[in-house]
Amino acid sequence: MPKMKTNRAAAKRFKVTGAGKLRRSKAYKSHLLSKKSPKRKRNLRSPGYVDSTNMRGVRRLLPYA
Repeated sequence: MPKMKTNRAAAKRFKVTGAGKLRRSKAYKSHLLSKKSPKRKRNLRSPGYVDSTNMRGVRRLLPYA
């Protein structure tokens, strides 16, 4: 069997934590920030985690993660 290829787009978007969860950045924080409240922008800074329903698909994109 040949080596499997990692999806490079997914590799840039997800990082694996020590517990094996997949960390991701949150959406809606790149532009149009003036209308968003400081509390909302602050909460967008903290990492999100990939939901268990999507985990199988993302793991398939990152075979060596």
